[in-house]
Amino acid sequence: MTTIYTIGFTQTTAKDFFEKIKNSNITTLIDTRINNNSQLSGFSKKEDLRFFLKEICGVNYIHKVELAPPKDLLNSYKSGKIDWATYEYEFKKIITKREIEKKLPIELINNSCLLCSEKKPHFCHRRLVAEYLKEKSETEINISHL
Repeated sequence: MTTIYTIGFTQTTAKDFFEKIKNSNITTLIDTRINNNSQLSGFSKKEDLRFFLKEICGVNYIHKVELAPPKDLLNSYKSGKIDWATYEYEFKKIITKREIEKKLPIELINNSCLLCSEKKPHFCHRRLVAEYLKEKSETEINISHL
């Protein structure tokens, strides 16, 4: 069985974040943020994160901007112009059009971890990406939110 993990880094310490990664069976962290130079957390900037993941956890890092929501959609949700249901519907249309399942081979997906900033997956695009990949895959996929 293939497993996709998801994780957010907001409101967590570097210690907790990297322990969760290290204690899982993760081989690759897939950054799903538009802006991977975020200052939201001191350890989450692209090059720092790549270094820490490799040195602390032995995990590879890649950035897949095609898994991120467009800025206008994200801003509309964050500003309250649209609700979560509308955001989810629009984002699913976008990733379907992008055919993200064709850009992520099952070998990459297996034991990968989708990263974004949201602490919990409930109102986060990483959950939507994981669910979409599960739906589109011919292989059985388990989703584990860290």
